[in-house]
Amino acid sequence: MKSFAFKLVLVFATTFLIAMSAINARATYGAKISVDEPQYLLTALSIAEDFDLDISDELDQQRYLPFHELRLNQQTIDLNDQGQRISPHDPLLPLLLAAPMGLGGWLAAKMTLAALAALTAMATLWVAVRRFQVSENLAAVVVGIFFAAPPMTSYATQIYPEMPAALAVVTCIGIITGSMSKSKVFGLILSLTALPWLSVKYVPVTVVLAFIFFSRNWKTEKKKLAFFSGVMLLSAIIYLIIHKRVYGGWTVYASGDHFVNGEFEVFGRSPNLFARTRRLAGLLFDTQFGLIPWAPAFFALVPAFALLIRDRVKFSIDLILCTCTGWGVATWVALTMHGWWWPGRQLVVILPAAIIAMAILAEKNKIWKWFIFLGGVAGTGAWLWLAFEATTDRRTLVVDFYETSYPIYRALSTISPDFRDFDQRATFLNAIWLVALVVAIALTVFRKQSNPLKNPALTYRETSQIIVIEGTRKKIKTSKKVFDNH
Repeated sequence: MKSFAFKLVLVFATTFLIAMSAINARATYGAKISVDEPQYLLTALSIAEDFDLDISDELDQQRYLPFHELRLNQQTIDLNDQGQRISPHDPLLPLLLAAPMGLGGWLAAKMTLAALAALTAMATLWVAVRRFQVSENLAAVVVGIFFAAPPMTSYATQIYPEMPAALAVVTCIGIITGSMSKSKVFGLILSLTALPWLSVKYVPVTVVLAFIFFSRNWKTEKKKLAFFSGVMLLSAIIYLIIHKRVYGGWTVYASGDHFVNGEFEVFGRSPNLFARTRRLAGLLFDTQFGLIPWAPAFFALVPAFALLIRDRVKFSIDLILCTCTGWGVATWVALTMHGWWWPGRQLVVILPAAIIAMAILAEKNKIWKWFIFLGGVAGTGAWLWLAFEATTDRRTLVVDFYETSYPIYRALSTISPDFRDFDQRATFLNAIWLVALVVAIALTVFRKQSNPLKNPALTYRETSQIIVIEGTRKKIKTSKKVFDNH
């Protein structure tokens, strides 16, 4: 237990220190913090000082100048005759950052997010070991590597709700895959309720996690599930009422100046869902916004889930459904996969589940273990390299990050398809990457499992027996391994 506690602390410290390397990195050349980030910070400042969400005075007084040197796009419309302006972003992240922002400003807010990222890494490691029986040493290495590489380390200091949402998701997985108790039910309710208040885009993942929990326990824990269902329904009603009264619509987007013709324009006007389908691969392979060019270890993601299905790993359905739901939202619901943010933003919420799956793959397959290790180290190098460039004004984290001189990214980006301009070259490169992925899946799935016995002179055969308990219809199957010495 002491050894595992040390590994948890080590992963926490590593994640925090790597994240802190980019604390002074510039988002754009005109601002250390830009795009949506200032909106969250101004709201946090308003909560800390005025105990409300109205940022009209903060905007008028240009309270953003310490971290955004240029004039700020306010992103919000006047909600009434008094000129009240509320940022079109859900309020839980500003609430979490209110105290740090009020006491220590934007640097303290970034440090708080870095600590939350480190806590998420700890939680991911704990779930991998305690719920999915991954060996401690291997799990610590895999989790530590992925949280030291983008996009996990990217969103450890960028002011977005992605990392707190990832923490909520991995907490839910840890609770759902364990035994049930009243305290755990309360913890699950708290974590699930937090997700929509971080962002409405997390509602599908929230629903899936709640469904898994309900379907797994409905036969044995009906009273607890009745309580769970009632509280979740009540929280959903409260969410809608508050948003309607405060933001003027069913979502926060109703108060934004980008969607004046309707809050659901955030989904897109007449979206081409068929065209968006290419994002299924683009989120992995895209030359600028794909996961793999920045952290090659993510090439193991799909083979990892294929292995989970083949081996019927216990609770693997939790990881698969969670990841597929988040990936689906990023593919078909998000307005774009290319934006003024670091790559992989829409996926961060479900990546702890993917990381656990890849840790299981690494334990079962030595080749993948070394690939994940080397690919993860390459990803850490990419982030440290770019963090240095963005700190010394050579590059930024939003505008031109893809022009970094990091050699591994430069090499991978040249052979990766550009999904912004999906021409013949991009189509050809995407096909090559897909073929490589299919081959990797096939080699993983159809690879014969090695004999778990260290002594090749020993073999075993398994015998089973059915025992019928008198007076009942219960049957118990017992098995034993009979070892033969050759």
